[in-house]
Amino acid sequence: MLPRAQVSVSDATALVQPLLDDVRSRGAAALRDLAERFDGVRPHDLRVPQSALTDALDSLDPGLRDSLQEAIARVRKVHEAQVPQDFSVDVASGAQVRQRWIAVGRVGLYVPGGLAVYPSSVIMNVVAAQAAGVPSLAVATPPQKENGGLPHPTILAACALLGIDEVYAVGGGQAVGMLAYGAVGSEPQDGAVLCEPVDVVTGPGNVFVAAAKRLVRGAVGIDAEAGPTEIAILADAGADADLVASDLVSQAEHDPNAAVVLVTPGEELADAVTARLAERAAATPNAERVAVSLGGPQSAIVLVDDVEHGLAVVDAYGAEHLEIQTADAAALAQRVRNAGAIFVGPFSPVSLGDYMAGSNHVLPTGGSARYTSGLGVHSFLRAVQVIEYSEPALAAIGEKIVRLAEAEHLPAHGEAITARLARG
Repeated sequence: MLPRAQVSVSDATALVQPLLDDVRSRGAAALRDLAERFDGVRPHDLRVPQSALTDALDSLDPGLRDSLQEAIARVRKVHEAQVPQDFSVDVASGAQVRQRWIAVGRVGLYVPGGLAVYPSSVIMNVVAAQAAGVPSLAVATPPQKENGGLPHPTILAACALLGIDEVYAVGGGQAVGMLAYGAVGSEPQDGAVLCEPVDVVTGPGNVFVAAAKRLVRGAVGIDAEAGPTEIAILADAGADADLVASDLVSQAEHDPNAAVVLVTPGEELADAVTARLAERAAATPNAERVAVSLGGPQSAIVLVDDVEHGLAVVDAYGAEHLEIQTADAAALAQRVRNAGAIFVGPFSPVSLGDYMAGSNHVLPTGGSARYTSGLGVHSFLRAVQVIEYSEPALAAIGEKIVRLAEAEHLPAHGEAITARLARG
């Protein structure tokens, strides 16, 4: 009975597939046509010139630059700590298995730019990939008519701060296609490569971006099919109704399909939050968007018997963002199994994680937190096992391997062992 946003990635795939096919066959020419169709501008430079990146950084407000630098430092500190360690195990004398973590060679990072501007998403994508050791990074983000076909200058400035010089003024599902398949120059006779294909595509986006990621999966790796943002708050009667309401509104302003859910055993708190929601929703600059989100079938206040019941409910929901504003919130957070990220106590709002907590804000939505994680260093790494046995180590288990091969009716497997042992 818990509410969910009614957004179908499956339905969107039928609309997105022709776009991907077009990009794959016509490259840059298709990208310009699609930008004109969906973004209202025909970019002259699909790859953003270095001068535009430099100019954006030079003209960046000093206060905003300081905030971006602080966010970068905190996110980098957390993500560098995520890097897993290689290991080596001596299974027996002369028998060794090692595991190495190897970064993918090239990644495409998508940064949305529809209803809002997200330099924070540049940071979350780029820093995680850099911490993993990815040698080649490309960022794609929508062109804007008001910026002459270039992406928003704050996005460009964030890329420049992070040392990213390969940035494309390409948005939507077509950006995913360009990153996955690569793209050549704009004229049929121009074989120059605009964008080399990547190994992994990551980053949030609308339903069409999610559909494109589903369609290219297999050709490349993806992080997840991110859907509309979600916040669930588990609060008891002692929670501050105004703080709860402010956090619900903060996520509702993302998207008309954003899901905001309060789970509480306190009827008085529910009533107080309802009243404060109405006041805050009416006063916020994005009031229209917030009103649609709060009034949608994906948003609700859920009354439960007690906090224990509430814990079961939020675990079943598996929210992208889960706030816990209860007594003993930290202890309760330890018992949560399903959430993209958990925000503990009244001074850890989701907005903190969106920007500067150090955690990553690209998180699983739609209940997928039951089986997957948010974006992180692991999104760009592969574990490769290295096996090295000496002749005596192989001989010690040779007969056992042969018996297993015969049991599976794969005699040649066993013969690959006996061929070596016969030489001893």
